[in-house]
Amino acid sequence: MTDRRSILGSLGLGLAGAMATGTLKAASPRRPFGYAVVGLGSYATRQIMPNFKGCDHARLVALVSGTPEKLERYGAEYGIPPTHRYSYATFDTIRDNPDVDAVYVILPNAMHAEYTIRAAQADKHVMCEKPMAVSVAEGEAMIAACRRAGKRLMIGYRCRFEPHNQLAIELARGGHVGPTRLITAEHGFNARTNQWRLDRALSGGGSLMDIGIYSLNAARYLTGEEPVEVSAIEATDRNDPRFRTVEDRINFLLRFPSGIEAVCVSSYSSNHNAYRVTGTDGWIDMEPATPYEGHAMRIRRDGSTAPRTVPPARRNQFAAQLDHLAECVAAGTAPIVPGEEGLADLKVMAAIYRSAAERRHVAL
Repeated sequence: MTDRRSILGSLGLGLAGAMATGTLKAASPRRPFGYAVVGLGSYATRQIMPNFKGCDHARLVALVSGTPEKLERYGAEYGIPPTHRYSYATFDTIRDNPDVDAVYVILPNAMHAEYTIRAAQADKHVMCEKPMAVSVAEGEAMIAACRRAGKRLMIGYRCRFEPHNQLAIELARGGHVGPTRLITAEHGFNARTNQWRLDRALSGGGSLMDIGIYSLNAARYLTGEEPVEVSAIEATDRNDPRFRTVEDRINFLLRFPSGIEAVCVSSYSSNHNAYRVTGTDGWIDMEPATPYEGHAMRIRRDGSTAPRTVPPARRNQFAAQLDHLAECVAAGTAPIVPGEEGLADLKVMAAIYRSAAERRHVAL
């Protein structure tokens, strides 16, 4: 089993030599697109892997883990042969496996850059969980490595493939309740102790890097704009053992070029999952907004409020996300959430942290 010391010891591998550019290669349609899942934690095993069954174009063909017992257990469950099970030490030999078209990096945040770059060097496309990295420099290196290898880099923003969120984007940008003036977005949960996400060395930060990114990304995708200024306030009880190295609550304000403002909440000590788009003629409310299931929408317009029913999709957000990368590779097109999308969030998060630390507005 890989412990924290061995994980940290691996972080320096594979980060050099990734700044050249190249031309992306398209693949011809063929057998189902093969994924190797890297990291067999709860999100991988409870959400991503079970949803391959709903895919039209993608399949699970390989596993990567530092825990032999997990490789054995999930390999047997998903019919993955021993030849397609890798440790972190043998990961680079995945280059020789023609069944693997892409790797899905689902590791602690501080390991995303290393394994994305190593995957690109192994001539594989990459899906990487959010946040894509723990710094802007790492995000830029990941993008450069995939460009140099001619491989797609997509970030796991599953909400962009969820029907309620897709409709909210369409309605908000289309002026369904008039031009947008204000967005509120709140995400948080009561974090339990003894998690890697509470260790800055592995997570890169606290609630903002984990759950607050949903508030940030929602503000960006609902407006279709990039913020030009941020201001933020942090509130963390350092006597709480959970928050020795990471922040708890961080509230931030984003100002956009059109004049829209977004008031956002990120928290590790209170429960939130909602956003509201307020326009000149009403509002679009989502609560819960970004869960794994159970989304709900209400719309206030023309003086009345009513729920908005969204027909269920043939593929859920997880299967649609997995298929999207396969479809992009086959068509030679860019994903709707490429590495640049993850980098944009990293840049804003860096400004949010700076604003909270320096107690001032930060221009972007």
